[in-house]
Amino acid sequence: MTNPTETKTRPEQTEHAHLSSAGLPTESASLLDHADAFVGRHIGPGDDDIECMLETLGFSSLDALTTATIPSDIQADTTLNIPEPRGEHEFLSGLATIAAKNKVYRSCIGMGYTGTITPPVILRNVLENPGWYTQYTPYQAEIAQGRLEALLNFQTMIADLTALPLAGASLLDEATAAAEAMTMCCAVSGHRKKGFFASDTCHPQTLALLKTRATGLGIDLIIGPTSEIDFDYGDGGLCGILLQYPTTDGTLNDYSSIAEAAKQNKCMTVVAADLLSLTLLKPPGEWGADICVGSAQRFGVPMGLGGPHAAFIATEQRHARKLPGRIIGVSKDSAGNPALRMAMQTREQHIRRDKATSNICTAQALLAIINSFYGVYHGPEGLKRIARRTQAFTCALIRGLARLGHHTLSAGPVFDTLRIRLGKGRTHAAREVADAARER
Repeated sequence: MTNPTETKTRPEQTEHAHLSSAGLPTESASLLDHADAFVGRHIGPGDDDIECMLETLGFSSLDALTTATIPSDIQADTTLNIPEPRGEHEFLSGLATIAAKNKVYRSCIGMGYTGTITPPVILRNVLENPGWYTQYTPYQAEIAQGRLEALLNFQTMIADLTALPLAGASLLDEATAAAEAMTMCCAVSGHRKKGFFASDTCHPQTLALLKTRATGLGIDLIIGPTSEIDFDYGDGGLCGILLQYPTTDGTLNDYSSIAEAAKQNKCMTVVAADLLSLTLLKPPGEWGADICVGSAQRFGVPMGLGGPHAAFIATEQRHARKLPGRIIGVSKDSAGNPALRMAMQTREQHIRRDKATSNICTAQALLAIINSFYGVYHGPEGLKRIARRTQAFTCALIRGLARLGHHTLSAGPVFDTLRIRLGKGRTHAAREVADAARER
């Protein structure tokens, strides 16, 4: 028999040899206790670092430091139930077990949140590529020419679809973009007009955020049906109106007469639009809108637990100095070659502070880039095909509902959203439909 001490073994063989021995060595027991923890890889402060910090600050313990720093009325009086340290593999396995309990349904929520398909080539080469991970590059953006080119494509796509010549590189989400547009209307009026009207057919999350922002900025927000717009409201009249196109319940309205009346009263028209529908509908810029906002989520970005998803904003060239967010411009480098850069950077909140166009951080470059590549991947005709297919499904649903004795409440054409009145004799039919959908 060969002496075990003289046998050359691989590490796993050595471990098995230890486990098969009569007594488990101390070092092996330690490895089993934290087989996946790799505590030594933790890059936070160690015990010696904490002790040095406390000595420098003049405290005996972290509890004493916390007590002196955090007011007592917001300190918790219970001990946190923090589990024992776990390694990465063990932790991810635990998360997978919890996630497996989720029930994944098809979403029909609408209201700016739509299921979409991310082309695998974009998923693989952009979303999952660490080279695109840095979403916010306000300081040395020019070194990332590829990223800026993708954002310029995004701006161009938005300008084409909205028929408004100047588009920003991205905003936070649709509701925030609408609030930014409200602030922009007030600024264009020289802050002399404080009234802003929002249609009650806008998405509910948009109206909720408008209320919050208007309160903080001292803007008088009026919400109601478009038939009740009073352009003479307040001192000097309204600074702007917000319309949803299509409405949150799917109705397609012709707002051209309202936009014309707004212009006659020196009031700006803001339109929150569905980007995919604009491939088929008359764009807002052609029927009188001054600003167009909306979410670009359905251009290849999964819903991601509700967002936020990159929004867009477009307006006329004369309002460039009032436009919030980032704008990518075409310039020349020191050698005279075409180069892209961040245009009008002095509007950034960290430079102008209270004089900034916006003080909202709009770090949505990565998602706007995905939107950009989605448009390039499908092209104009491909996007129109997707929109026609979506609208065709909606029409098929309308006919199927009619055969079942139900009715849609939209008097005119629709794009992808329906409001339905169920057939007679269904006292609790809406709940029955929801329950049946949940079972299926």
